[in-house]
Amino acid sequence: MKVLSIKQPYAELIVSGKKSIEIRSWNTKFRGEFLIHASLVPDKTAMIKYNFTDLPTGVIIGKSTLLDVKEYSTSQEFKKDQNKHLATTYGKCGFILTNSKRIKSIPAKGKLGFWNFD
Repeated sequence: MKVLSIKQPYAELIVSGKKSIEIRSWNTKFRGEFLIHASLVPDKTAMIKYNFTDLPTGVIIGKSTLLDVKEYSTSQEFKKDQNKHLATTYGKCGFILTNSKRIKSIPAKGKLGFWNFD
């Protein structure tokens, strides 16, 4: 199954239903269900911003479905979706997610891009 590594707290915000667009600088042709891996190193600034002190890292924590990719051609378009992606740094591609949910944690080493997990 495909897996995407996402820094905490963003992985947590996805599996808890508070984030429905994942921002990336790259596009993908992949569509479908994938696992969410919480990267080993969290985003410390975002952890403080969203009031998290300790979240699991280096583990698969959930799954989601990549429905489509929205390309942002202007920063104004990007800002319109702020409540869905929660990102502060502009990215050109928004992975539109649905059916996100938590699963029992599975230890795993992360990788860049979508990667396969058996």
